[in-house]
Amino acid sequence: MRKIFLSVVGFSLICRMSAHAQIKPDTSFNKSKFSLYEPVDTSSYNARALRVDEIDFVSSYYNQNGNHSAVTGGIGTEKVTDIATGLTLNLVWLNQAMNKNTLAIGFGFDYHTAASQAFVSKTGASSPDGTRIYPSVDWTVENEKKGLSFGIGTYYSGEYNYQSLGADLHFSQKTKDKSGEFTAKLQGYFDQVKLIYPSELIPNSTTVGTVVTSASGTVGGHGGKASIPSSPRNTYAASFSYSQMINSRLQVAFMGDLVTQNGYLGLPFHRVYFTNGKDTVERLPSSRFKIPVGFRLNYFAGDNIIFRTYYRYYADNWGTKASTANLEIAYKLSPFFSLSPFYRFYTQTAAKYFAPYGTHAPTDQYYTSNYEYAQFQSNFYGIGLRLAPPKGVFGWQNLHDLELRYGHYTQTTGLASDVISVNLGFK
Repeated sequence: MRKIFLSVVGFSLICRMSAHAQIKPDTSFNKSKFSLYEPVDTSSYNARALRVDEIDFVSSYYNQNGNHSAVTGGIGTEKVTDIATGLTLNLVWLNQAMNKNTLAIGFGFDYHTAASQAFVSKTGASSPDGTRIYPSVDWTVENEKKGLSFGIGTYYSGEYNYQSLGADLHFSQKTKDKSGEFTAKLQGYFDQVKLIYPSELIPNSTTVGTVVTSASGTVGGHGGKASIPSSPRNTYAASFSYSQMINSRLQVAFMGDLVTQNGYLGLPFHRVYFTNGKDTVERLPSSRFKIPVGFRLNYFAGDNIIFRTYYRYYADNWGTKASTANLEIAYKLSPFFSLSPFYRFYTQTAAKYFAPYGTHAPTDQYYTSNYEYAQFQSNFYGIGLRLAPPKGVFGWQNLHDLELRYGHYTQTTGLASDVISVNLGFK
């Protein structure tokens, strides 16, 4: 089932990039890293054939618990465990125009258990397990003499009740002195949500396209083949950023997104209980518009310490407003070993369609008891460890980078989670 919260592989990538975007679950492995270091100049290279530049391996374990499950109307267990693994292969070559080409091929796999998922069936007989796969491909061409790059990407995410296909175009241009860079990215996600209803709320006749589901549990489609109907959800996003090196110690960046969604924006197995005791399926508007804007400041405080700070403000037309503040301090204990404690504070107002269990009026036009839309504050803190010796990790020359991360998350709704991840970089 689709998670309310933080993707585990997403967490490890977020920690490495110190960023979080409230657009939708991100299936990309190809976001640019924020760095105080100068880019490598390949303008003097000779044209060369395709080669493997780097292989990145990420594996994570995530565990959460709470008592506000949307499946049971805003009450009940939110216990979730997730094991996620991702692999990205980066291929590089120079074409005859001496432009650097990078092809990043990624594949991820998740296995999770969600206790509340069992209660899609009123008796708790549904399966609590699920899997997800998410391959991705990104191709970028860079002219380093002009400081110009352009790329395209495509992504897929598939699990039993949800399929998503995405594509993007991305562009960047450095200033003449290479101290500043403007980046733009256009994304589109085209999703299908399977209409899996709670067992007691299956409609007498639900038709989507040519597929019909009846209350008796029989399912019909083309040629009588069993199928579950689905409904589309589309997301379009335009992201813009500008980063600038102020001096050798200080870098700043400004970021903004415009995001629009349309289609089926709820989940059909989320129950809502009215004040009269009757229950129904969550109902939300068929469109949503989001505007997140952010600011990042990185300061190199000497040979051993880097301060990475980030602030983001978010608003949407469902009434939610949110702020995020993040601080990470990277401290080098040696030239090859560093520790990075981090802390993130988040606060949001409730969406106007949210109400807790049993408090929605039957006359409400839209309604949800999913605590993703509730008012809350959260704290997320932890530490990272990075090892990058010149002769390779544990003497293995090809393993140039090892990073371990642990994070603990708490929310004022009572939800708490822990996540641990390992990142291996091979050359």
